[in-house]
Amino acid sequence: MLRIRQDLVDEIVAHARRDHPDEACGVITGPAGSDRPERFIPMLNAARSPTFFEFDSQDLFRLYRDVDDRDEEIVVIYHSHTATEAYPSRTDVQFGSLSPDSHWVLVSTRDPDEVEFRSFRIADGEVTEEPVEVLAASPLSEAAPESSPSQ
Repeated sequence: MLRIRQDLVDEIVAHARRDHPDEACGVITGPAGSDRPERFIPMLNAARSPTFFEFDSQDLFRLYRDVDDRDEEIVVIYHSHTATEAYPSRTDVQFGSLSPDSHWVLVSTRDPDEVEFRSFRIADGEVTEEPVEVLAASPLSEAAPESSPSQ
């Protein structure tokens, strides 16, 4: 089960809507070993595509270094689908198998009036949808958002 604060859900959805019609992508990190998403990090979709996302290799390098320096791990990897449901594509499954411990969150922006927010575990080519529990934002989460490692 993914337990995630409302403010983080709102950040993901806002990023997805902002980047539409291209797919948006990013991660949420948390303390190593906690499975607790805490720090929202929007990333640039280097592919700038409505059907595919790709992290910029330099941004990814900086992200991994930053996460390691902070003793964190990537808890959530998210991206949007702009014209289809929030369900992993074949490409998502291939990438997802590289990070089986992460929650794979997909948001569909195909309907501007609806939020389709789903989480999956992807391991060995198998996709398993998991429940999402949205938690109230903590007072600490009201602080200024973190900047992305590319800034």
